[in-house]
Amino acid sequence: MEPQSPITFRTVGLTKSYKTDGNEVWALRGIDIEFREGEVVILLGPSGSGKSTFLNILGGLDRPTSGQVFFRDQELTDFDDSSLTRYRRDHVGFVFQFYNLIPSLTARENVALVTDIAADPLRPEDALALVGLEDRMDHFPSQLSGGEQQRVAVARSVAKRPVVLLCDEPTGALDSETGISVLQAIEGVNRELGTTTVIITHNAGIAAMADRVVAFADGQVAGITVNPERTPAHAISW
Repeated sequence: MEPQSPITFRTVGLTKSYKTDGNEVWALRGIDIEFREGEVVILLGPSGSGKSTFLNILGGLDRPTSGQVFFRDQELTDFDDSSLTRYRRDHVGFVFQFYNLIPSLTARENVALVTDIAADPLRPEDALALVGLEDRMDHFPSQLSGGEQQRVAVARSVAKRPVVLLCDEPTGALDSETGISVLQAIEGVNRELGTTTVIITHNAGIAAMADRVVAFADGQVAGITVNPERTPAHAISW
C-alpha cells in the first residue's frame, strides 16, 4: 500500500453517548483518526471499548453525539437519512459475526439479492469465485459449513464493489482453521478490489494481517501499531 494513498475516512472529535436509567454512558470519547484507501485496519479491544459503535458510525448505521466523520470529501455527519441510505447502498459492505443468509436461497441467489440493486456489481458467480466458492454456488446455506456461509456473506457484501468493507467479529463464531479461510477471503477482496477494510476482533492473533492495528479502550484510541508488512492470512494461527 502506498503510504500516501487517498484518505477514505477521517474522524474529528467523534463522541457517542447513550442515556441508560437516567445516566449518560459514553461509548466514544473523542476519536480522531484517518483510514486510507486500500488499507486493512484491525480494531482491537475488550467488549464495551467502543469498537462496534465506531464501526456503525463509519458505516452510516448510527450517528455520533458530536464530532465529524468524513468519507472522502463528504461529511457523513451532515447527511440526512436518505443520503445515509444511499451511502450505505452504494459504498459500504458489511460482514457481521452471524451470516444472515436466507435459508431458502442458494449461495448464488443470496449474492444476487445485492447485485440486482447495485449500480456496477460483480456477477454473483464472480463474487463467489473471489472468495473461493465457485464450486458451491448452487448449494443452500444448510448444505454449507459455517466458514462457507460466512464466505458467502463476504461475497454478498463485496458484490456491489464497495469502497469500504466493515467487518464486525467476522470469525467470532468460527474455529481457527475455518476462521482463517474467511480471513483469506477478506484478504483476497482487499487485494483484488482495493477495498478499504476495517475488521473488529477480540483476537490479537489476527492483528498481523493488517497494515495498522488500532487499540480501543474505554471509548478512546489507546494506541496505533503499524505493521512493517502484512502477514498472509494463511500464516496466522490462534
